[in-house]
Amino acid sequence: MAIEAVVFDMDGVLIDSETVWHEVRAAFVRDHGGHWTEDDQKAVMGANSREWSEHIRDACGVALSAEEIYAGVVRALRAALRERLPMYPAAPEVVEALSAQYPLAVASSSPREIIEYVLDQAGLAGQFRALVSSDEVERAKPQPDVYIEACRRLGCRPPCSAAVEDSANGIRAAVNAGMAVVAIPNEAFPPPPEVVSSARLSLGSLRELRPEMIAALNTEECDA
Repeated sequence: MAIEAVVFDMDGVLIDSETVWHEVRAAFVRDHGGHWTEDDQKAVMGANSREWSEHIRDACGVALSAEEIYAGVVRALRAALRERLPMYPAAPEVVEALSAQYPLAVASSSPREIIEYVLDQAGLAGQFRALVSSDEVERAKPQPDVYIEACRRLGCRPPCSAAVEDSANGIRAAVNAGMAVVAIPNEAFPPPPEVVSSARLSLGSLRELRPEMIAALNTEECDA
């Protein structure tokens, strides 16, 4: 049976922001006497706001509450995105082409205020029928909750839906949800090859993604 809906991750798929998150968190941690490395960034990719705030508090040596850490990092992130919104150049074209044939959603680990801000600034908000943050579900990526909820809001079953992801935990989450996964491996923080191989399709960039590729991801599980 044909795919009925497409769910996008945001950071690292629509917007080249994983490095921005890394830089913002690193600066915040340093400014508060802690330590932050690329390993910390990899550890929190896919984490919800509570998880990465607690990681900074507990693992990075920042003597603030998780709530204070969240507020400070998000405030700095909004300022960075306001100065420069690093949308992938192909994102508007790809989203528009897919939205003409499929209902679309975003399933992101970013806070909802960041999801809405990015899509509004990019002029893409009207293309998506549902937005879901990992903060809104019980478990963050690599658990499937955010993808299952996005599919529920679209009125489609996960096996009848495709996911577009870039990170190890994101790919795992969509696979765990039973979706047909399109992997676009993040260049700055690449997922392991064995995780990429679990996707139905792997591409070098978002620019390569076309509606006919989604149509080719027919899945027998959807017939069940």
